[in-house]
Amino acid sequence: MTRSVRRTRRMLQLAGAGAAALMALSACSSSDGDSSPKSGTSTAASPKLSGTVTVFAAASLKESFTTLGKEFEQQHPGTKVTFNFGGSDTLAASITGGAPADVFAAASPKTMAIVTGKKDAVGTPATFVRNQLEIATLPGNPDKVSSLKDLTKPGLKVVLCDKTVPCGAAAQKALDASELKLTPASYEQDVKSALTKVELKEADAAVVYKTDVKSAGGKVEGVEFPESAQAINDYPIVLLKNAPNAETAKAFIALVQSADGQKVLSRAGFLKP
Repeated sequence: MTRSVRRTRRMLQLAGAGAAALMALSACSSSDGDSSPKSGTSTAASPKLSGTVTVFAAASLKESFTTLGKEFEQQHPGTKVTFNFGGSDTLAASITGGAPADVFAAASPKTMAIVTGKKDAVGTPATFVRNQLEIATLPGNPDKVSSLKDLTKPGLKVVLCDKTVPCGAAAQKALDASELKLTPASYEQDVKSALTKVELKEADAAVVYKTDVKSAGGKVEGVEFPESAQAINDYPIVLLKNAPNAETAKAFIALVQSADGQKVLSRAGFLKP
């Protein structure tokens, strides 16, 4: 083989090796490009929650929601949860009247419907707990109240929640189921007001929720009655349409519905949804 032929073959081999190297480099670059985020995806962390969340909640949720509010603030530094507790009907009227709020937690679907009916809520309200009625009497139960019928005894001073309030509507439902007529000493605007009447010995008994009897500790004595099973209230929660702090509000609702939130509510005496 001549020197010229060998030189030509050597040049062709070098050219082939160079092309192979270029192809490998190109493949490597293509592979590196595939490892980057695809168009439309993001690897950024969720935005940090901040600001104040205003929660309008049924009076019977006061103790458990206050605990959850503190827990939420610890989990998300820079946030603050403020509450407006009261009768669900009054809160609903405030919301539809334009009161600024992020979250509404009602003690009945009926009162929640006041808000959803005005299209002041986002999405469908979710039931997060249920609650059952119980009779609250003076410590030691001096009047020997053992049934719903006992509340109709002459001379016994009994208070009920107003019929427009979920606890009052539930009490009336239980009375109707038992075919009992009861004229209370007063109708109270929310369940805590009814309970306070007994705590202050301004009333002998009140029909409230089990959770309220439990939160009162030794200030009252609870008496269960079977008719309460026919008047259990579902508690719905929802994000409000014009929520000033929607993202943080969603996170608070998520906490309420979470396993940790349900533990707090169960300890307070609420029933699972």
